[in-house]
Amino acid sequence: MSGAVIHRRVGEADPEWFENRFAENGWTGAWRNGVYGYHHYHATTHEVLGCYAGSARLQLGGPDGDVHDIAAGDVVVIPAGVAHRRVEASDDFAVVGAYPDGVTPDLQEGEGDPSIALDLPERDPVLGAGRGFAA
Repeated sequence: MSGAVIHRRVGEADPEWFENRFAENGWTGAWRNGVYGYHHYHATTHEVLGCYAGSARLQLGGPDGDVHDIAAGDVVVIPAGVAHRRVEASDDFAVVGAYPDGVTPDLQEGEGDPSIALDLPERDPVLGAGRGFAA
């Protein structure tokens, strides 16, 4: 799964729940929207997406990456350099996104860059456990 972690059914159907949980664990700069339908990645930061409404199929890892079904309550943690896109989604699909320490992300189009190796964040955005992403 290219290093991405999916936490299943951990959140509520409330964007504020995700914003608060992420902020408690140092992931700030939250926004609300959907996920782009084209392959894109971030070279300057990791990203977390908390689905608070609807459902979607997301491809993680570029054109050859696995496709995963997510639904309200799920959280996807995406390492820097991992391309991702929305394959399809329900009409009401919506996520809260955030970044470790509120870093302002760049936006790169393309297949991703597996050579990007940023330091792991201090805490998992959902579990708050140790350094990095907790599975």
